Amino acid sequence: MRLKDKVAIITGSGSGLGRASALLFAKEGAKVVVADIVPVDGEETVRRIRGNGGDAVFAQVDVTKGADCENMVKVAVEKYGKLDIMFNNAGILGAAGPIARITEEQWNQVISVNLTGVFLGTKYAIPEMLQRGGGAIINTASVGGIIPTRFGAPYCTTKAAVIQLTKATALDYAARNIRANCILPGVMETPFLSKMGGGPDRIEQYRQIALRSEPIGRFGQPEEVAQVALFLASDEASFVTGSAVAVDGGMLLV
Repeated sequence: MRLKDKVAIITGSGSGLGRASALLFAKEGAKVVVADIVPVDGEETVRRIRGNGGDAVFAQVDVTKGADCENMVKVAVEKYGKLDIMFNNAGILGAAGPIARITEEQWNQVISVNLTGVFLGTKYAIPEMLQRGGGAIINTASVGGIIPTRFGAPYCTTKAAVIQLTKATALDYAARNIRANCILPGVMETPFLSKMGGGPDRIEQYRQIALRSEPIGRFGQPEEVAQVALFLASDEASFVTGSAVAVDGGMLLV
């Protein structure tokens, strides 16, 4: 029960890393606001949490909209009375291709979800945390924020920015007991892999290329990221802020 009596919001928790984190946080005693843009996915996560004896509520949110993010925080406070943990996890791969072929609309979409979404979640969480003496912010970045991938400029740019936003947030609020850290997943076995586009053959080609970049020799599991998020959310990480923690099977070593 490492998160006993704590209240957490997790965006993008209708699937993948977010769902795994929501299930683990609830198992460890947190009351969880499952925030996702897809109601059926978010409600399924809530159903699983409640089925395991946990406490959760769903909040539909488009993280690119300030009003939605503000309401998401209100749901947490109105339902549970406070907010201790803000896990800005929602993200998209977005369009892939050479920079000259990326449209302005495609560029702006990735920026809006992956970067502005983290900013808005953080912006509306911090006032509630300050009222109650502190809190923990966790952001999902990526190893792509450090090592670029071919045809991945929009995605890699946003993830690099998330790392810097995390560090700036940590610096701004360190003296006020708000910690901010981010996680850098490598290639994970999540629905992200099925969204690469190009059909089954193209996806399998991507899988094989990605697998060769993992020194451990396998893809990561969502639960492995969730365990790191749990540590960063817990009081065990009380002296950890401004960190970018790689959960990447060694990708950054090569």
